[in-house]
Amino acid sequence: MRIVLATLNAKYIHTSLAIRLLKAYSEHEFPDIMLAEYTIKDPAMNIVSDLFQKKPDVIGFSCYIWNIEETIKLVSILKQVLPEVQIVLGGPEVSYEPLYWMKREPGVDFVVNGDGEETFHHLLQELRDERKFHFVYGAAYRKGEELIVNPPRPKSDLNTLPTPHRFADDLPDLSKRIVYFETSRGCPFNCQFCLSSIEVGVRYYDIERVKSDLLYLINNGAKVIKFLDRTFNINRSYAMEMFQFLIDNHQGCVFQFEITADIMRPEVLDFLSENAPPGIFRFEIGVQSTNDETNELVKRRQNFTKLSRTVMKIKASGNIDQHLDLIAGLPQEDYATFRKTFNDVFAMEPEELQLGFLKMLRGTGLRAQAAKYEYTYMEHAPYEILSSHVMSFADIIRLKRLEDVLEKYWNSHRLDHTVKYLIRHVFESPFDFFQAFGDYWEERGWQKIGHQLEDLFTRLHAFLTDRDTPSMEIITGLMKLDYFLGHKYKPRKIWWDNALEKPEWARHMKEIVAHPERVSAVLAEAGYTERELQKFMVLEVLPFRLAPVLDSISGLRADAAPEVLLVTAGETAGSEGADADLMVENVPAAAVAVAEAAPEDVGGSTLLIVLYQQDESQRAQYYALPLS
Repeated sequence: MRIVLATLNAKYIHTSLAIRLLKAYSEHEFPDIMLAEYTIKDPAMNIVSDLFQKKPDVIGFSCYIWNIEETIKLVSILKQVLPEVQIVLGGPEVSYEPLYWMKREPGVDFVVNGDGEETFHHLLQELRDERKFHFVYGAAYRKGEELIVNPPRPKSDLNTLPTPHRFADDLPDLSKRIVYFETSRGCPFNCQFCLSSIEVGVRYYDIERVKSDLLYLINNGAKVIKFLDRTFNINRSYAMEMFQFLIDNHQGCVFQFEITADIMRPEVLDFLSENAPPGIFRFEIGVQSTNDETNELVKRRQNFTKLSRTVMKIKASGNIDQHLDLIAGLPQEDYATFRKTFNDVFAMEPEELQLGFLKMLRGTGLRAQAAKYEYTYMEHAPYEILSSHVMSFADIIRLKRLEDVLEKYWNSHRLDHTVKYLIRHVFESPFDFFQAFGDYWEERGWQKIGHQLEDLFTRLHAFLTDRDTPSMEIITGLMKLDYFLGHKYKPRKIWWDNALEKPEWARHMKEIVAHPERVSAVLAEAGYTERELQKFMVLEVLPFRLAPVLDSISGLRADAAPEVLLVTAGETAGSEGADADLMVENVPAAAVAVAEAAPEDVGGSTLLIVLYQQDESQRAQYYALPLS
């Protein structure tokens, strides 16, 4: 019996843990199991053709909200070209309403609900042998015209499941793709918008087995491992042991975790601050809302004060990037309260802030209560809401505009210095900046056309100019700095018109060649000639002193009232002619809030010097020297 386990990933770099778990569990008895991974962008006929040529007897699809619609289309076509093939669906998208999917698509022969390893294996045995499907707990099947859902199967003992991480076929691509990994299943919380709330309790794999698998992956070249645990830090001792193990054995691999920040113990934070190598760990933190009434309605226990303290402690270490999530459209969260939620969270200036929109997932408590909150939502996946009792569709589409520019201008890190200046000194709040710019973006019709890097700068400049924004000289100077820092190589073109005239450029270059020690000791030691410098150096004169401007956007916004603040060391003593640490990093600073007022003493001008390809980091390095 030839079996193909297939799925449609969101992107090529993603991998499916689910189909590997199924193969690992069943291959000892069913050796002819193949894995077939595609993406949701692949043409349906290409996928069908590939599956057809594999000559399967059984095809199992792993289903999620991002691939279910494309999967259903494939099933319909496959049943026409392979009428005898048995098609099995599994995964969270089909587990909670199996009859719906079997009624919607007659080509679906079976649905596996919940943990799939044992159920799918038993189903294969019955397909091969006596076809007594009523014995297969955890499965739904067809009996003539009748649809039958069997009782659920008890949860698996995770330590009886074979490892899914040792397939030889995966080794060549380990370094090119994200490896998904689980150390546990289940979630201790009961958030009504999340599927994880349905399973009560948390089950763990034996920690020594976990370490062995991780070491195997790392030693074989894995570069990014994403842990699927819903709350990685719920078991403090387990998490601490894992953190220490990964610190000791990372070999440059990056590890991503979902953590619950408000339960993070101080000793764990201290340990990570002191021991985590920079860039190795990445934390994803679901804040969702800071509205207490909303959190109570969706049964989400959260202490935002403790959460903020954790985020800022981690941020102060400078070792770990943080990705914070918000959900628009939760009960009792209207446009005004969501503005507060957004500003509450943005005050911490996480490396990424993802704005998502509530999805009424099948099986969740909130979907069952949709009428109570007057939700309208998409009939098909991803089931995103269209309106609620307190948020209109007009509000939703406005927030969509905000989300678009948030991704382009904050999460992309193309204009960090510029955006920080705008939200500190120009706009009333971060929300107001992103919303106003998002509205302007749509008014110009830019959402209908693509953009290149320089378009991000020219469009922001047009928006700020049209609204008569004050301090445009400073803002434009920061935009130039951000543009230069956004390139690995010396840019071939610039987006502004008033470049340095050749005589002035030559004069500054000759000064640098004659006195490189005024820029940095490293540059002086290199002993470059003017011709050599021209290959990897750009110069620009800013009509203000850069140092006080950068000082004014370091640390946190005053309204955050932090216990720990940050200074962005974009310009250090190098602005006064001494050596500068050119990597823009976060470092601890004194516990004082940054004033909202723009800096007053910025008179004079600054020579901005940017160098490319100077070390292995491939990051542009810059120096800022005062001219007058």
